Amino acid sequence: MTTLGPVGQGITKKLNNTFSPADLRVIDESAKHAGHAGARPEGETHFKVVIEAEAFAGKSRIECHRMINSLLAEELATRVHALTISASAP
Repeated sequence: MTTLGPVGQGITKKLNNTFSPADLRVIDESAKHAGHAGARPEGETHFKVVIEAEAFAGKSRIECHRMINSLLAEELATRVHALTISASAP
């Protein structure tokens, strides 16, 4: 597995601190998107988040996505071009 750079590490830290997940995987998929819109030569533009946390219990998929997008608003507004989310409750 590839080691995350500073953007991926920041995303991981925010998600851990906010949701205390039972499972969390932050995957940098930037290499798959090289040459596409939003891609940067230095990477860290396209991420996949797989998270399982109690905070998502009873929430719809859209509510879970909104919670995560709100938390990562700064990253999405500046550095991150695409974020794929798979969120669930334990």
